[in-house]
Amino acid sequence: MTQADIVIIGGGMVGATLACALAERHWRVALVEARPPQPFDPDSPWDLRVSAISRASQRIFEHLQLWPAMQAMRVSPYDRMVVWEEGAGEIRFDAADMAEPDLGHIIENRVIQRAAWQRLEQLDDVLLHCPARIATLETADEAVRVGLEGGETIEARLVVGADGARSRLRELAGIGVSRQDYGQKGIVCLVEVERGHEYTAWQRFLPSGPLALLPLADTRQCSIVWSADTPLADELMALDDAAFAERLQAAFGTRLGALRPLGRRAAFPLAGSQAQHYVQHRLALVGDAAHTIHPLAGQGVNLGLLDAADLVDRLRPGHDPGGRAALRAYERTRRSEDVLMMRAMEGFRYLFGNELAPLRLLRGAGLSLADRLPPLKQAFMRQALGLRRDLPALARVGCA
Repeated sequence: MTQADIVIIGGGMVGATLACALAERHWRVALVEARPPQPFDPDSPWDLRVSAISRASQRIFEHLQLWPAMQAMRVSPYDRMVVWEEGAGEIRFDAADMAEPDLGHIIENRVIQRAAWQRLEQLDDVLLHCPARIATLETADEAVRVGLEGGETIEARLVVGADGARSRLRELAGIGVSRQDYGQKGIVCLVEVERGHEYTAWQRFLPSGPLALLPLADTRQCSIVWSADTPLADELMALDDAAFAERLQAAFGTRLGALRPLGRRAAFPLAGSQAQHYVQHRLALVGDAAHTIHPLAGQGVNLGLLDAADLVDRLRPGHDPGGRAALRAYERTRRSEDVLMMRAMEGFRYLFGNELAPLRLLRGAGLSLADRLPPLKQAFMRQALGLRRDLPALARVGCA
């Protein structure tokens, strides 16, 4: 039987980052992951799975010494963002207005995961179990036992589920989840833009959902995320490349000149979810195992990383990591923030997905008005960038 202080189920972006943070604080960590990270080839095309990383998430990576490894592979900063509605409304954000070097970075998920795993392999207090899957869960007063499919058992004082929206740990623990099917799919692919992306993130609100073009390191390439009602998404996925390019051009417009899709497309269903409990006896959930939101705000992985950072704050060296008080404090903080974000996204979806004439006028006027109110724009960007003062220590400047 393997002994650890904490066992983490799931070694993706959030789980691996959490493992690094806990091991840095000399907790003995066992990490269970079904698949090893994808290899990274700098000459390969960008992967379709990318994340928009906020300043708060960047600080977490910097404090854990992961950021240089990501930069050595591939990251793409952006310093402006333009959001507009199908009508006349538009709002622009610029890093210079915030005295910031950029508004964030577009990074492949595989790059984030690989950088974290490279660091894990350097840390003495980490036990990697990969490939491995959880099979059983037993909890006692003073410990939790995780049985793996191969028959091995890990005993720890806390188990953390970072195993995604279909969390097996959450299922074994009997924690229910509230789900909301958005009736949409997200289409992702790479595109070549004729005029260059100007290191700007572009997002247009359409009646069927938002279309975002995210700038990549090559100034003439972007990653797109097109959220569309399921029937339309299925129709778009069935088109050949030429027909899809035509529909994409019509939807986005001509701001970047001609758009040419590169390589394959993929689509995934969009849904929001929230676990009924983030914690129970000697167990905690983080990231998508605890919550998922619409990609409209691009905050999914950033929320998960803040989960990890907040949990690290709660676990004090010399104290029981599975203690009830620490876990309840984590749940109160993170659940309330997630609920606020989910409600905000629901409001945006309703406002920008509704074709009632009064709402169309309201959102167009609202975007234009907000663009002329610098304090409002700065407040919005401080929230999105993660420049608040109440962040976990790992996400703040010089506080790790």
